[in-house]
Amino acid sequence: MSCEPVRDGAFESIPIIDLEDAFSEDEARRRALAQQIRMACIDVGFFYVKNHGIAQHCLDEVFRVNKEYYSLPTEEKMKLHHKTVPNFKGYSPLLEANIQPGNKGDLHEGFRIGWEEKYEDPAVENASRDGVMAGANVWPDTPKDFRTACMDYYHGALTVGKKLFCLFALALDLPETYFNDKTVYSAATMRTLHYPPQPDAPDDKILGIGAHTDFVCFTILWQQMGLEALQVLNSREQWINVPPLAGTLVINLGDQFARWTNDIFKSTVHRAMNKNIVDRYSIALFFGTDYEVNIEPIYTCVTAEKPATYPAITAGEYVKQRLKAMYNNK
Repeated sequence: MSCEPVRDGAFESIPIIDLEDAFSEDEARRRALAQQIRMACIDVGFFYVKNHGIAQHCLDEVFRVNKEYYSLPTEEKMKLHHKTVPNFKGYSPLLEANIQPGNKGDLHEGFRIGWEEKYEDPAVENASRDGVMAGANVWPDTPKDFRTACMDYYHGALTVGKKLFCLFALALDLPETYFNDKTVYSAATMRTLHYPPQPDAPDDKILGIGAHTDFVCFTILWQQMGLEALQVLNSREQWINVPPLAGTLVINLGDQFARWTNDIFKSTVHRAMNKNIVDRYSIALFFGTDYEVNIEPIYTCVTAEKPATYPAITAGEYVKQRLKAMYNNK
């Protein structure tokens, strides 16, 4: 399989990919699915997945506890302000982050967690596996089942992400297990997000989240049904809506994968603004490699005609640099 150049990127819709064949024992079916994913990664950098395997009850519960959490008084949420705990975990208030330079802040609040065992005692700190991004998760006292619901969803999404890594490997003409030893501890961070209503949006320098690309390999996004907010920028400078579709998650590629694939895969600019008259919630799981892994162009994506574009950097150092920039752009 050759690493052909990126196409013109003038997409007008987001493809929907059925993951049912990801679990097939027939390699030909898995490879055919990987080819669909390859085309979506080259042409768009975004795609929906259905038949992803996360139960609706799990989605309902994580939505419920986050809606309850974000209804708490600000002073209660600020007890776990991310600047008081290691490496950006915990709560971030409205307008604190500003991902798009020149804007006035992102109108959302979020809660960030990282990897931990699903059933371990959260009072016992893990032996760190995160290197430069080390730091245990912190958890609010209320709602009492916040951790359980979040970790149920986190590990469900983690399973989806690991299966996607196998498909990405096939899509890049690599062994199906190529990424396995690079995602042993699954350096995935998750942010639950609350976007207040912005029906009139008088200030175009304050969006729910400004135009940006994601930091890591790919993002798995759950969106609240019935409320549009996410938009993706195509090569004609047109914003394409990515509405929530029943039974799907949204996958978008990030800058680490663009670096790793020597820009064969597309990391696409996107933004979100809640123009609805009600609060909107979403959950983004940012899926990367183990933090000590070097990110440098993969051998199947480097040719004499397309030499390596990027120098090597560890995944953890890259993410840390980008997070620092995000909270210092105002």
